[in-house]
Amino acid sequence: MRHPPRSALLLIAGAVALIGSAVVPVVTASGAAPACTVEYAVTSQWDAGFQGGVRITNNMAAMSSWRLTFDFAGGQKVTQGWNAKWSQSGTTVTAANESYNGSLGSGASVSAGFLASWSGSNAVPTSFKLNGTTCNVEAEPSPSPSPSPSDPPTTGAAPKLHVSGNKLVDADGTTRRLLGVNRSGGEFMCVQGYGIFDGPVDDAAVKAIADWKANTVRIPLNEECWLGLSNIKPEYGGANYIAAVKDLVAKVEAHGMTPVVELHWTYGQYTGNSAGCSDVHATCQKPMPDAQYTPSFWASVASTFKDDAAVAFDLFNEPYPDRATSTTTQAWQCWRDGGTCPGITYEVAGMQDLVDAVRGTGAKNLILAGGLAYSNDLSQWLTYKPTDPTGNLVAAYHVYNFNTCASETCWNSTLAPVAAQVPLVAGEIGENTCSHSFVDTVMKWFDDRGLSYLGWTWNTWDCSSGPSLISNYDGTPTSFGIGLRDHLRALNG
Repeated sequence: MRHPPRSALLLIAGAVALIGSAVVPVVTASGAAPACTVEYAVTSQWDAGFQGGVRITNNMAAMSSWRLTFDFAGGQKVTQGWNAKWSQSGTTVTAANESYNGSLGSGASVSAGFLASWSGSNAVPTSFKLNGTTCNVEAEPSPSPSPSPSDPPTTGAAPKLHVSGNKLVDADGTTRRLLGVNRSGGEFMCVQGYGIFDGPVDDAAVKAIADWKANTVRIPLNEECWLGLSNIKPEYGGANYIAAVKDLVAKVEAHGMTPVVELHWTYGQYTGNSAGCSDVHATCQKPMPDAQYTPSFWASVASTFKDDAAVAFDLFNEPYPDRATSTTTQAWQCWRDGGTCPGITYEVAGMQDLVDAVRGTGAKNLILAGGLAYSNDLSQWLTYKPTDPTGNLVAAYHVYNFNTCASETCWNSTLAPVAAQVPLVAGEIGENTCSHSFVDTVMKWFDDRGLSYLGWTWNTWDCSSGPSLISNYDGTPTSFGIGLRDHLRALNG
C-alpha cells in the first residue's frame, strides 16, 4: 500500500546505542588533522555471524578510487557486502570502491557494509589503511553478542508455524490462520528523517492490537534503514533501527501474536509506468527488489531471526514489473528470476534470489511471496513459484476495493487454484471508503476457505486518504476498522 504524506511526524522511537564501534584517528605529534579516519561498527550480532560497517573519511588529497584494508583477529570471515567490493585473504579484509562511489574528495566520507561469520571473540580490528595510509591504530574491545531474538517472550507464546500441504500448522500440527493487522511506519519514518515508527510501539500499544483478538502483526521495513546506508540519519538506521525492530517483534510475540517482517521500500531508480517517485533511494514502492542491496538485507534479517521460528518473512511488499514490461511472461520471469528486466533500469533481485538469500543463512522460517500487480495478481504464481528447499513458502495477496482482482469471480478463478496447493495469506486488505462493506465480503470469502488476512493499517491516519483502522493507538476503531475488529473478536473471542 502507498502512504499519505508524513511531513509533520514526530520522533517516536528512542535511539539505541550501537552494539560496538571504534573511531580512532591518527593524530600527528604536531596536532595536525589525521590523514583519514575510519568508523567501524558492529550493527547486529547473532550466534555465529554479525552485520558490520565502515565509514571512511578522507582528509588527504582527493582520490579517484579508494581501497580500505584491515585485519580480523577473532575468527571472522566476510561473506557478502554492499557499497564496496569486499574480499578476504587469510585475516586481511579488503573493501575497494564500486564504480559509482570511487571519487572521494578531501574531507568527504563514504560508507560500506558487510555480513560476516565469527567465532571466538569477534574482536574489533585495530588498524585500518586507506590506499596504504594508516588511519586507525587503536580500537575498542569487541562487544558481547546481543540477546538472541529466540529468547522466549515474558508472556504469551507465539506459535512456531510451518507449511503442511496447503495449510499453516503449529508445532503440534494444529491448523492456524494469520488474522490481524499491519503496523505501518518502519518503512518510511526512518528514510524521511522523522524517527523509526509512526506512533507508539510500547507494550500498551501492542496489547491494544491483541485486544482486537488479532493473532498476527505485519511489520513493514526499509532496506536502507536496516543496512544503515549513509543517506539515513544514524539515530534511525543500522543498529538503532535493527534493535527497534527486534524489540517490536519481541513485544508482538509476548502477546502471543505472529510477527511478519516485510520489506516495503527499496533502493533503485524507476521512472517508468506507475512510478511512485523518481528517487533512487528507498522512499517509495519500487516495481521489484534491487540486486544491489535486497539480498544482503534478507541475509541479515534472516540471520537475525533464524533461531525464532515464530517470525515470518514477507519478501517484498507489492511487485509490479507488469507495469514496466511489455508482456505478462516477461513480468513473471522478472518476478522469479530478476536480472535485467525490460523497463526497469536497475538490476533486479528476483523472488528466487531472495528465497536463496534467506535459506542460505540456515533460516527455515515461513516465507511469503506476493504476485504481480501490487500483489493483486496470482494468476501464474504456481507456474513461477520459486524453489524452496524447506517447503515453507506461502503465496501472498493484497486486495482493495479499487484493485482489478476485487470480486468473488476473480477470486474463484485465480486465488482458489493457488489456495488448493499452498497456504494463501492476504497480507493487506482494505478499502478507501471509510466503511467496511468490501472487506466484509473479502473476509467471508477467505473465512469460507480457511485462509488468512491482515487489515491495512494500524495507524491513526485519515481513512479518507488511505485505509486506516484506528483513530487512537489505544485501539479506538475508525468506521472502517470496526468491521475488522468486530469480525476478529467474533472469530477468536
